Amino acid sequence: MAVLVALAAAFTGLGAPAQAAAPGSPAVTYTNPIAEKRADPHIFKHTDGYYYFTATVPEYDRIVLRRATTIQGLSTAPEVTIWTKHASGVMGAHIWAPEIHFIDGKWYVYFAAGSTSDVWAIRMYVLEGSGANPLTATWTEKGQIKTTWESFSLDSTTFVVNGVRYLAWAQRNPAENNNTSLFIAKMANPWTITGTPAEISQPTLSWETIGFKVNEGPALIQHGGKVFMTYSASATDANYCLGMLTASATADLTNPAVWSKGSQPVFTTNAATSQYGPGHNSFTVSEDGRSDILVYHDRSYRDITGDPLNDPNRRTRVQKLYWKADGTPDFGIPVADGVTPQRFSSYNYADRFIRHWEYRARIEANVSPLADSQFRVVTGLAGTGTVSLEAANFPGYYLRNKNSEVWLEKNDGTPAFAADASFYRRSGLADSAGVSYESSNNAGRYIRHYNYLLYVQTPSTATDRADATFYAQ
Repeated sequence: MAVLVALAAAFTGLGAPAQAAAPGSPAVTYTNPIAEKRADPHIFKHTDGYYYFTATVPEYDRIVLRRATTIQGLSTAPEVTIWTKHASGVMGAHIWAPEIHFIDGKWYVYFAAGSTSDVWAIRMYVLEGSGANPLTATWTEKGQIKTTWESFSLDSTTFVVNGVRYLAWAQRNPAENNNTSLFIAKMANPWTITGTPAEISQPTLSWETIGFKVNEGPALIQHGGKVFMTYSASATDANYCLGMLTASATADLTNPAVWSKGSQPVFTTNAATSQYGPGHNSFTVSEDGRSDILVYHDRSYRDITGDPLNDPNRRTRVQKLYWKADGTPDFGIPVADGVTPQRFSSYNYADRFIRHWEYRARIEANVSPLADSQFRVVTGLAGTGTVSLEAANFPGYYLRNKNSEVWLEKNDGTPAFAADASFYRRSGLADSAGVSYESSNNAGRYIRHYNYLLYVQTPSTATDRADATFYAQ
């Protein structure tokens, strides 16, 4: 009986559970898009304090670089052309998907290019740069990355896992009836692979074969002793999406048997947020180094006239990548343009987050889908220094005080709704590192959880103040 009483007290707020630790990965927000008309984006954070950004330009004729001390700063940073396509011959057409890396004291740019005599003879090439700043470095061509076949190949990326440097890329296997599969090999140096390349994925699933049969654009992130390789699939229109492979970080990644492939895409078009064809991603880290950041391109509209490759309007975007309790990444949805959303964990129940469920606001652990627990903190509908909390997956819907309960409802444009959906952001009542939200039209009353559900109430005890304190993540 004593155990039951203790549990009941903890769940209803009658008792005072121990303080949760502040999150190791606090909230970071950015404003999208980062760059218009820049596809296949790659952002690299260097030890010099700068982020370096490169991407495909719609003219397909050059390689550009930007740098800034913040990810957001890349949006306005000056852009420098470091290399231009050849006037004739190889490397003379379709300059695609550059990536920038720093290896053994030098800069390397990996990219794909066709030839003036055959623009679809796409192959992979490497530039080497000497100098501290790659925007002003001296660049030399290291030539083509040679693989098993002289066939369509692109999207090379390099990474180190367990002390071994690998190259992963997409290539047409002449023995297969598709466009490209994914391959991986170890590297002898930054422009040369060694050993026999291993094929680790080919497009066979329904969502990988819409328009074209494609696996391309590999990108790798490591977490919790595992490696996760995302890749892009299907045609480069609204069907473009991300899939994912998983392997142990201690495995020989050139052994195809160590990789497992997800049966469903992990990141797809979302009409509610007006994001179409998200794909060709890379990963970077936040300015404080404590959050993983997903970098990708998409379009703001579904319908494309003509060949998608001739549509210039893929934009570079970023958003925080979250991690599930089991250590796997949770990509959520491509969020709406503008400020990126946050999550809010309970001060006294660290694994529980504010979420909406059937439009009622509550706290819950292991939220699925992730976007149910993501909210954009925007200028308050009531103005005057307030903020409003807009649902990431229901744009135009806000958390509001409704008869002292917190609900998610669509803004009806009335002053009453604006007041009910606006709050003053305060330092956390139980921890100044946290945040508490005071009602704009009910002074002294705060959003708090009680028996899992959210209310707007006046906190009068230490437990009340803990229940009204959240950490932004």
